[in-house]
Amino acid sequence: MVFSSFVFLFAFLPLVLLLYFCSPDKAKNAVLLAFSLLFYAWGEPLWIGVLLLNVAVGWMGGLLIERGRGRRMAKTAMVAALVFQVGVLVYFKYTGFLVQTLQHVLPFPVPFRDPGLPIGISFFTFHLISYLVDVYRGDAPALRSYSKLLLYISLFPQLVAGPIIRYADVQEQLSRRRITLEGFSTGIARFVVGLGKKVVLANTLADISTVFLDGDLGKLSLLGAWFGIVLFALQIYFDFSGYSDMAIGLGRMFGFHFKENFNYPYVSRSASEFWRRWNISVGRFFRDYVYIPLGGNRRNPAFNLFAVWFLTGLWHGASWNYVLWGVYFGVFIAMERSFLFRILSLLPNLASHIYFLAVVLIGWVFFYFESISRGLVYLRVMLGFASAPLANAELAFHLQNHLFLLPIAVIAATPLPAVLHRRLAAHMRPGFARGLYANTLVPLACLAILTVSALLLVGKTYSPFFYFRF
Repeated sequence: MVFSSFVFLFAFLPLVLLLYFCSPDKAKNAVLLAFSLLFYAWGEPLWIGVLLLNVAVGWMGGLLIERGRGRRMAKTAMVAALVFQVGVLVYFKYTGFLVQTLQHVLPFPVPFRDPGLPIGISFFTFHLISYLVDVYRGDAPALRSYSKLLLYISLFPQLVAGPIIRYADVQEQLSRRRITLEGFSTGIARFVVGLGKKVVLANTLADISTVFLDGDLGKLSLLGAWFGIVLFALQIYFDFSGYSDMAIGLGRMFGFHFKENFNYPYVSRSASEFWRRWNISVGRFFRDYVYIPLGGNRRNPAFNLFAVWFLTGLWHGASWNYVLWGVYFGVFIAMERSFLFRILSLLPNLASHIYFLAVVLIGWVFFYFESISRGLVYLRVMLGFASAPLANAELAFHLQNHLFLLPIAVIAATPLPAVLHRRLAAHMRPGFARGLYANTLVPLACLAILTVSALLLVGKTYSPFFYFRF
């Protein structure tokens, strides 16, 4: 089940809200848990067993860590539970990739049957790692209740596509949370904005970008190549940040406060800044649970940085292009730390922003094309190393037919709309005008986004988020 579907919008969500708010406080977690498991099992009921088993191992591991605190038993229990979690992830997500790699170097075939990929396995595995490490470090107590840990892991807003919510950040909210009318309405507005990002912008951009990215590269023009990757860059931003907005909004409706996951990354002026703004929860996870434990900046920083970016790339997909993409960013971040920051600080803001855009757009080429050879062909066209025309009729056709889409998408990817909204609300004096804006115009705008999104979903049988492949 996906958020951008009629089943979720007009059946699942209204029903879970109705039952949740009609239930006594002691039953609210049970309602959320039941609907979260239904949400996960909707399309793939077979994989719910993997989820339940992983949580059971994590739950027992947490109890053993707590019981053996201060002794070797705690570390042994944590390592054993982590090895199990990572082992399950590697088996389902990376075994096929490893076998395919071996088949290219071994002189004989390696028999292998793909076990399939449980949806969201990367996310619930990382949540369990967060739980085990936070309990081991003493950042939060172990949960005595299996069902409460299962709720943290399977909570449907963040179950299948993040963001990664640290256990220490929400452990108190699993037992006590307060829902206000203001918080609930804020959650609805945030959810609707995310829905609009996904359905109105990301889906539309995807329909156009694939014309350039998946078409005949022999007929691609230089400007067409840049146009296609710019569209994909915007598409993936609205897809990822749209899901995060919807997850954060859903959390607010039920009293949970999730941290922000995107902070207008395309206004960055360096690769380092981009990764402080893009998919913040994943960056924070690798920093707290990989980079710092390995020694951070104190011991072997170059190796630690390489390990983080190698794993960041591999986490995004079981393919060498993702590894290349991760290492590519790691190299630029290492160069920025070493000498590029000094150079960039001397340049005008526009120049450093152009540098960043070139870096990130070339990076998206590595990310998009699972076939590295095809990606390199696309890059040759982009960089002018192929005998491609500057422009062609196909590019002109799509520019004319989507004249306003690109400017609207670019503006929506900047803080400008949010800044205008805050300034309008702040500069209106209390009274009729402010009440009209906050209580009438904003809800009407949300209703308009919801209506347009619903109309665009008509006829679409499935509209998955890009995140689902992870």
